[in-house]
Amino acid sequence: MDEIRLARAYLLRVAEPPAGPVGALIDVLGPEAAAAAVRKGEVPNAVRDVTVARRAVDRAEADLEAAAAVGARLVVPEDDEWPGWPLLALGNALGRGHRWAAPPLGLWVRGEVRLDDALRRAVAVVGARSATSYGEHVAGEFGYGLAGAGVTVVSGAAFGIDAAAHRGALAAAGVTVAVLACGIDQSYPSAHTSLLSRIAGTGAVVTEYPPGTTPAKHRFLVRNRLIAGLASGTVVVEAGVRSGARNTASATTTMGKALAVVPGPVTSAMSRGCHELVRAGAAVLTTTVAEVLEAVGEIGDLAPRADSPSRPTDVLGEAALRVHDALPVRGWSGPAAVVADSGVPPERVVALLAELELLGFAESADGGWRRAVPGGGR
Repeated sequence: MDEIRLARAYLLRVAEPPAGPVGALIDVLGPEAAAAAVRKGEVPNAVRDVTVARRAVDRAEADLEAAAAVGARLVVPEDDEWPGWPLLALGNALGRGHRWAAPPLGLWVRGEVRLDDALRRAVAVVGARSATSYGEHVAGEFGYGLAGAGVTVVSGAAFGIDAAAHRGALAAAGVTVAVLACGIDQSYPSAHTSLLSRIAGTGAVVTEYPPGTTPAKHRFLVRNRLIAGLASGTVVVEAGVRSGARNTASATTTMGKALAVVPGPVTSAMSRGCHELVRAGAAVLTTTVAEVLEAVGEIGDLAPRADSPSRPTDVLGEAALRVHDALPVRGWSGPAAVVADSGVPPERVVALLAELELLGFAESADGGWRRAVPGGGR
């Protein structure tokens, strides 16, 4: 197993993710033989194209030591804890021609939690870095509620929505997973060093980039496919029309996973991306944790339906309600006036007035009738 881990560590260093051709070579030869072939340059052209620049850089042992120095390990597909089920969607998308969807060759992990356990029931919560206070509040509440329901919260540890979702999950003493676009020994953003340590304390910090790798714009886009791939579905809290969150949303739907979005003010640029996803029919609208679980969770996770507010007079039949509506709130009306106002036959009006009085919806005095105070509104 040590040789397999060394081989995959070498390939993770040599091939910039997503490394679909290298993954295909491993499927045919196995990781050790694939690594040997890459070192020699005796590989198909597709593999050569993605490995030729770095194939002479063999730092596998040093990378494993650097990871261990920060309390991290390399988890590979041959390990029992490999999250094969959620990542299967990436492989399926790659098989349909989406080259960006290549599954990772391995994952550098900091945190004691087993990846397969942590990701058995997981939801990605993502959104804008320059989030509004509204967006951060919702993300925090969703993170807290999902973690409290035993769901792992997956996000990218960025400023704004990501950080709020992670903090919400931590506040609920739940599990949260941060996916990085840099090496496992890097803290990005540096202001989140403490947050990342807290996440690793009860959950996991994950990346496919070897130690020492610095963040870069293209790596964030590549990272987003992992956020979507590791979770059962994604919730976008806030997103501009062009944003990394929209990229994660696109990866989610391409993999056939559930996508939900949170509505925002129509005047907010940070919610335009969410609203457009709903208009395009790509996402469902969600406003509560229960609705998130219904959209993204397991069969049976149904959110309670919001009932319209009930009124005391809901117990009345149609004719009784018409008689009740014909009664004045102030002053008094005789039975003849109630008949004229309600359109209910006289004999029915007399009986219904007595019924309304018994139920507390009407009161009488000196032959006149009016609504009782408790029944003063429909």
